[in-house]
Amino acid sequence: MNSLELDSYDLARRMRIQALQMVHRARASHIGSALSICDIVATLYGQVMHLQPDQPAATQRDRFILSKGHACVAVYAALAETGFFPKENLFRYGQDHSELMNHISHKVPGVEFSTGSLGHGLPFGTGKALAAKMQAQNWRTFVLLSDGELGEGSNWEAMMFAAHHQLDNLVAIVDYNKLQSLTTVDQTLRIEPLADKAHAFGWAVREVDGHDHVKLAELLGTLPWEAGKPSFLIAHTTKGKGVSFMENKVEWHYKSPSQEQLDQALEELNHA
Repeated sequence: MNSLELDSYDLARRMRIQALQMVHRARASHIGSALSICDIVATLYGQVMHLQPDQPAATQRDRFILSKGHACVAVYAALAETGFFPKENLFRYGQDHSELMNHISHKVPGVEFSTGSLGHGLPFGTGKALAAKMQAQNWRTFVLLSDGELGEGSNWEAMMFAAHHQLDNLVAIVDYNKLQSLTTVDQTLRIEPLADKAHAFGWAVREVDGHDHVKLAELLGTLPWEAGKPSFLIAHTTKGKGVSFMENKVEWHYKSPSQEQLDQALEELNHA
């Protein structure tokens, strides 16, 4: 079972377009958070993970868990664009009785775990990775976290557990856009020195530009980085990436784009 081997840059652009349209139609939030992870998710789905869109529950699939579940539109878009379900289903995002909920839902084909309360994704992913080890299976577990949720102690418990059990089939990726909710991460609860902390917890650590698909694919294509150690990738990103007036603006954590703003954003992306 091979990765899809798609043009991840084009996939990320299409994901951003779909994400913006979904949030606008539903008058929803978290578009800045979704845009910051599009390049990471596109690289994973387009180049790195072993997947079968026509068999979303295939036993040997890699598992992907979006711990920052509020950024779900990016993953919904990736799943639709790679064939897990029809793109028309995206129009139901945020609607009553829709499986495409405002925080990511396991009712959607290709979604492993429902998240919303932060700090749950990595503990769940750690359990998945341990299960694979116990069953002598080769599939990997990838967990995408936000920087802000690293204030949750459950993550650090999971990190200790994963290192103790030598889960080198587990990858944690931090979307380090340095903004959360209402202000910066540093002003809310400082997490630096993040790389040193992860290293001290027994993980193999790397840092990368989270919008550089080549570097992302290079690092994520050579796992594990150290035998017997889980991998911790700090991906430096820009909140709202790809839309000039949203980039690095904390207000787009909660704002929904107007029709005029949507048109401007789509114009930028269509000519990127």
